[in-house]
Amino acid sequence: MKLRSALLMLAISAMPAVVARAQQPQPSQAQPQQGSDDVPKASRPPAGMCRIWLDRVPAKQQPAPTDCPTAVKNKPANAKVLFGDDYVEKSKKTEEKELPFLKKFTDDRRKP
Repeated sequence: MKLRSALLMLAISAMPAVVARAQQPQPSQAQPQQGSDDVPKASRPPAGMCRIWLDRVPAKQQPAPTDCPTAVKNKPANAKVLFGDDYVEKSKKTEEKELPFLKKFTDDRRKP
């Protein structure tokens, strides 16, 4: 009797995991993820501007680049906003920027 109760409890406790697993999309049902890498370089917005990128629409038929507040405001549900600043290549000069001159406060000062 104890074995039967233990097996019943084990089966009942495993049910939520089975139900949760069944609700996840299967690889054949999952929609392909479109990242910023799917956007051709020629279609990326310039720095300081944005572009609405519609899913499943060819690059030639995409809307033109516009300012970012307008793009975010007018973005439909089946689209994403591409920010032009995301594609700006950072030069090494900006990364290796020197620190500004700092005045040293040490005992080297001359007394008046």
